Amino acid sequence: MRKFFNALQFLIIIIIIILGLTIVGNKVGVIDFNLTKIDDADYVSKYICVLDRDDKKVEYKKNFKAKAYPASLTKMMTAIVALEKVDNLSATAPVDVDTYKEMVAKNASMAGFYGRERVTYRDLLYGTILSSGGETANSLAVNVAGSVEEFVRLMNEKASVLGLKDTHFMNPEGLHHQEQYTTAYDLARLLDYALGNDRFKAIFTSKTFTTTSTPNHPQGIVLKSTVLSKLEDVHQEGFQIIGGKSGTTSQAGECWATLALKGGREYICIVMGAPLKDIRNPDNAQIEDSIKLLERIK
Repeated sequence: MRKFFNALQFLIIIIIIILGLTIVGNKVGVIDFNLTKIDDADYVSKYICVLDRDDKKVEYKKNFKAKAYPASLTKMMTAIVALEKVDNLSATAPVDVDTYKEMVAKNASMAGFYGRERVTYRDLLYGTILSSGGETANSLAVNVAGSVEEFVRLMNEKASVLGLKDTHFMNPEGLHHQEQYTTAYDLARLLDYALGNDRFKAIFTSKTFTTTSTPNHPQGIVLKSTVLSKLEDVHQEGFQIIGGKSGTTSQAGECWATLALKGGREYICIVMGAPLKDIRNPDNAQIEDSIKLLERIK
């Protein structure tokens, strides 16, 4: 009988201990078997910032306040500065000849227009964001501000107004310059601000756009998003990337700025500095990083 009561007492003690651990675990979250561990080593991009647009919470960060070269992610600032200065997007804004020749000489990415082609501000804006056109970014600058230099001053002024303390621009197209730099965090904040402009958001989330008919291009030019066109065969589980801007230089590596929908919320995902061994044959590591980051958001 004594053995029975000893065994019963031992059993009761064990039950009390288990119940106590369960209560403590529930209160303070000691163990969460549903938590997905995210490690910096999971991503090859050197600089990352994922931002929830609803509550402005940074969901994931990696060197997100370290200075980096923005490449053509620069053009997000180019576009929003132009949009805030231009009321009539249907107004004529010819392609500037001097900067057109400069972009050709520097082998910049181009939207496909010709020097002096009489396009509209709308054409230049879509060419800047969708096709990442060097000639369109610089033509926006000249048409809006009279010169590239004055437009760059407006870009830096806007950065200051937005509190982007670690950002500085030297050109509107994003070709490498040692004094042109930003951070993943600053770009996330910039994009969040720009998306508050309905016209910017419409451009940023467009997959294609056909430009105005001109004598040089009677049928217009079909511009394609350099981001969304890369995602046609990419599986997106539980989320959808609805817009983006790409950027690539040898110094900056491969960079993406994307807007995604997940669980009824909008997320901005900035990845920069993905390794680039051969600019002619990029391995698109920034795409894989972006997909993994968005998949892991709870």
